[in-house]
Amino acid sequence: MSGWGRDVLGAGFERLDLPLGADVEGPLGATLVRSLPDRPVFWERLLGRERLFADVEVLYVHGWSDYFFQRGLARFWTERGARFYALDLRKYGRSLRPGQTPGYIEDLAEYDAEIDLALATMRGERDRPRRLLLLGHSTGGLVLSLWADRHPGVAEALVLNSPWLEFQLAAAGRQLITPLVNLGAKLYPRDVPPQLDYGFYSRAQREVGPSEDLAGIDPGWRPDRAHAVLAGWLRAVLAGHARVSAGLDIDAPIGVLLSSRSALPLRWSGELTSADSVLDVDETARTALRLGSTVTIERIDGALHDVFLSASSARDDAYARLERWTRGWLATLG
Repeated sequence: MSGWGRDVLGAGFERLDLPLGADVEGPLGATLVRSLPDRPVFWERLLGRERLFADVEVLYVHGWSDYFFQRGLARFWTERGARFYALDLRKYGRSLRPGQTPGYIEDLAEYDAEIDLALATMRGERDRPRRLLLLGHSTGGLVLSLWADRHPGVAEALVLNSPWLEFQLAAAGRQLITPLVNLGAKLYPRDVPPQLDYGFYSRAQREVGPSEDLAGIDPGWRPDRAHAVLAGWLRAVLAGHARVSAGLDIDAPIGVLLSSRSALPLRWSGELTSADSVLDVDETARTALRLGSTVTIERIDGALHDVFLSASSARDDAYARLERWTRGWLATLG
């Protein structure tokens, strides 16, 4: 497909703009980034050997106040032969336009438009039959879970990196605040509820995470302190949480990667460099069992909220578990 151009990540990455029409803030678009595996070397062609994931294509979706910048994650897949794509959703990262409210949306199902365009683009580039694996982080994990439930039979596997499947105060807390959020969002959808973010999660990543990925982050796209949470957006997320809590029926196997523990980011401490300071990981693990009938939960000691931006030992463990899970999934397909 024409239109691919150089991406901010440099060599090995290209981007494609996906037009989405307009809303009250102006033109809308999403951005698809791709990284493709190198061609097989001579001995691989000579012996007819294929790399581990040569029949796999991956679509990655980022979390809240985030965008795709993880070269190491892309390299994990492409070194094993997979075709890797990442989607910056509307009003995030590469897709954020001047005058737009970062990340704002009032219904998570609206993301179907860019997900469908991304998948159509990927299908148009296939040189052989490929198996689709969806990979979502945090809010992106929630978005892809809901999408996979509404679109059975499209994705053949779903991997979730610390997915935001339930409100931090658990179902009871969500049920308590939802009427208040809904009322506020109905009257003043762009009001900003009280929120606390001291930038500790970003600090923890910089202290222990992969410098190759973190050094080039655009602070306008991924600020140390997250973008403001608006009432209308929070209502959309809580509605997604309620759907998950009621039970989804995703027909693909699901792998969930989580830290082994959570930590409250009320003040800085070294504990925040080896725990999830965003989600209640125990509640997330319990809620993940409602996604479908085949769910594997991997708890990673010392991992941050983004397990692939953790300290090297936890990061290596996360990648090893991801490879093991993906190998097992492919083995079941014959």
